[in-house]
Amino acid sequence: MGLSRQMTFILVCLVVLSAVIPGAVGYLSARLEAIESAERNLHALEARLHTRMVREARDARSVTFLTPCAPGTDTSRTQSHPPPASALVPESGDRLQSRYDPRGSTPAWLPELLRELHAAH
Repeated sequence: MGLSRQMTFILVCLVVLSAVIPGAVGYLSARLEAIESAERNLHALEARLHTRMVREARDARSVTFLTPCAPGTDTSRTQSHPPPASALVPESGDRLQSRYDPRGSTPAWLPELLRELHAAH
């Protein structure tokens, strides 16, 4: 009787292995095919990116600055001139009223603000 139990065990193991081995092989081959497909897609994207970079490099134009740009340097004060003082002086009363205020009255704070700005420069 011991022999029949061993034979049954061996047959069950063979049946299980006959299902597991092809299933594992199929799973691994499907995974390998997915990896190869992803690799092909990656190579295609790399080729398109390279083509795009070459095209953009060909169409690129160089930019030159009149003065070197260094971090921490403020070139706006050295290159641009301050606005003329006449820009901060209010216009004559008639033109100012007709241009900015159609009712003919200016706010009380506006002339004082203009004087402060003019005095600051």
